[in-house]
Amino acid sequence: MKIGSWQFHAPFHTLGGTVNSSSLMPPIFLAPMAGITDRPFRQLCRRLGAAQAISEMVTSKPELLNSLKTRTRLNHDGEKAPIAVQILGTEAKQMSYAAQFNVDNGADIIDINMGCPAKKVCNVLAGSALLKNETLVREILTSVVQAVSVPVTLKIRTGWDESHKNALNIAKIAAESGIQALTIHGRTRACGYRGKAEYDTIKMVKQQVSIPIIANGDINSAEKAQYVLQYTNSDAIMIGRAALQSPWIFSDINHYLATGEHLPELSLPDKSKIILGLLDDLYSFYGKSHGARIARKHLCATIKPLPGGEHFWKKISRISDADEQFKITRHFLEKKL
Repeated sequence: MKIGSWQFHAPFHTLGGTVNSSSLMPPIFLAPMAGITDRPFRQLCRRLGAAQAISEMVTSKPELLNSLKTRTRLNHDGEKAPIAVQILGTEAKQMSYAAQFNVDNGADIIDINMGCPAKKVCNVLAGSALLKNETLVREILTSVVQAVSVPVTLKIRTGWDESHKNALNIAKIAAESGIQALTIHGRTRACGYRGKAEYDTIKMVKQQVSIPIIANGDINSAEKAQYVLQYTNSDAIMIGRAALQSPWIFSDINHYLATGEHLPELSLPDKSKIILGLLDDLYSFYGKSHGARIARKHLCATIKPLPGGEHFWKKISRISDADEQFKITRHFLEKKL
């Protein structure tokens, strides 16, 4: 099954061309995360081994497609193909228009968000709230697939609560509608991000539909990645929050799946280079003022867990000047070297 330039072979893939079977590996994707997976972070994760990095979700409302926020989220300058954009909405006509708009602006793959559990999204019956309305799901999926010439993928949850897990029904609708791959997060909408992800539903769906399945949820190590791939027989895995804390996780997972061994622990100087490089990229992309605000969540995730990181975070979280933020971060990291 081919998706953009990705070729899935059972649980394996090749990125274009012909490769030796010994080099085939399941693709590891960066999950779309609002406020996180902007262009600088996507490019970083791709450099560190992510096979695909999907954009932050963008609105399907026509009047907002040219807003500064949306234009910033849809900035793909310098990104490697295939470029995947996730769209969010509740009306088939608007979603189709948004899909075509994004294809016209460089998207190679359109991903549809029916998995976000955030209240502000579900309160307008978007994201995972759509799982309650299978008729509307079919209408949206069919409309978007017919509107564009590029592959369309879908991201969902296992259902809207523990008593209403309808991922299999949605998967069958997706396959019938022409969706090319389905990502399933192993929680319900009601779970949010609480508790543990479960993979039985993903495994069951994989057994009963023919389209590629991408497993998502609580994959935070190379061993967990291997376990989820083997247990669910999924064609790929997707990593979200663990990538925010350790963007170098992609390199380790890729190496572990290929060799059965971990890469040597990334040195603090190497981690420092990655973190400071991301700060520079964020300042360049957003401008120093806004870039410093965006950088806080990355610093909280990557540095706060380090020894002394809690004290560092209390200090850096009050600083809004980019130059000062960079200076203090570099000083903290240099003391750890």
